[in-house]
Amino acid sequence: MEALVMSVISFFSTLAGGLFSIKNKDRLHKIMGFTAGVLIGVVFFDIFPEIISLIKENDFGTTGPMVALVLGFLVFHILEKTILLHHSHEDEYSDHKHPHVGIVSGLALAGHSFMDGVGIGLGFQVNATVGVVVAIAVIAHDFTDGMNTVSLVLTNRNTVKQAKWFLLFDALTPVLGVFFTFLFHVPESFLVLYLGFFAGFLLYIGASDILPEAHSKHSSFSTIGLTIAGTLLIFIVTRLI
Repeated sequence: MEALVMSVISFFSTLAGGLFSIKNKDRLHKIMGFTAGVLIGVVFFDIFPEIISLIKENDFGTTGPMVALVLGFLVFHILEKTILLHHSHEDEYSDHKHPHVGIVSGLALAGHSFMDGVGIGLGFQVNATVGVVVAIAVIAHDFTDGMNTVSLVLTNRNTVKQAKWFLLFDALTPVLGVFFTFLFHVPESFLVLYLGFFAGFLLYIGASDILPEAHSKHSSFSTIGLTIAGTLLIFIVTRLI
């Protein structure tokens, strides 16, 4: 029950972040700069320390998580670039934005949110304290997950209506993720691999996708400052929980 309550809170956090992006479409580059910093912060200040902790506690090898990280990075890179491959002969000076890229990105982020819900559910399988700590971490960055979903859908020439539908779907997936964990128990040897893959995915989204887009037409010191602010925010959040 506690896990479901936490997932409902994450639902509203995601919606709030997405609606903020919709109302501030003219400043999406600044929002994307901030969210890129948040994703980078989550990877280095939240996921990596958890991977290191699991490796030390269970005497796991480091090769598996690092391979999973590279795969997480490359899978999304290959998926994104394969979708764009047949457009490679278009006018090189045209604006290469394609609605289906935004749709795939939105679905990928919904998959990430689903795994956030899985993380909450698995935390409560250990004990209530671990579950609450994991839930706080998820809720803290679900606001930016909502912003990421709307940003990626809108910047690839999709409509506001489509962005809202993807936002709703993204907000619901953590709840579905919690329900999913009621069906099984995951060994820690698998969890550390999942965290590595998840880190690679977020690193690609933040550093290789969102951050370059944030600076593509509106590069400024304020955008750089917001990226730093997003990273620092996650640093502070992870120190407090």
